[in-house]
Order: sequence, then structure tokens, then C-alpha cells
Amino acid sequence: MRPLVISADVRAKLQNKHNVTEREIEQCFENRCGNYLKDIREEHRTTPETYWFVARTNHDRELKVCFTYLNGNITIKTAYEPNLKEIEIYERKGK
Repeated sequence: MRPLVISADVRAKLQNKHNVTEREIEQCFENRCGNYLKDIREEHRTTPETYWFVARTNHDRELKVCFTYLNGNITIKTAYEPNLKEIEIYERKGK
């Protein structure tokens, strides 16, 4: 797996808003079954492009992980427990 880059602001949001740890994000990458989906919604378009997936941690917590590829690294944008619509989209288009 490529190294994860998490800015101080994102790290604070992960901890304070979503209660998600870096290790949980790593586990989601390790446990992923499916493809990365590109976020093509106009209001969420970024350069570089944002990708996302849904996977479970080793403790069976389901997370949606959003990231970009930057300078050969995976830069985390956010991670949180997905809603039903996000799970359904990933089940339909990501697997």
C-alpha cells in the first residue's frame, strides 16, 4: 500500500467529527473488495481527482474513505460511516 498522507486539519476532523483513526483507514484499504470510484459530482470535483470506496475495518466498522493520489501518495480527504445511499452506490458500481 502507498503511504497515507493526512493533513493536520483532516486528522482533526477525522478524530473530532467522525471518530475515525488512521489505522481504521489503513484497514479499509487492506480489506477493500471492489474498485475505487471517481467522485464525478460537479460540486465535489477536484484536481487531482477524488476517489472513494466503502470497506470494513478489522472490527467490522463500515467506512467510506475519500482520497486523492498526489505525488505518488494517497492523500486522505475524509473517512466516515457511509449512509445507505452511499453503500448502495458502491455495491452497484464499485463491486
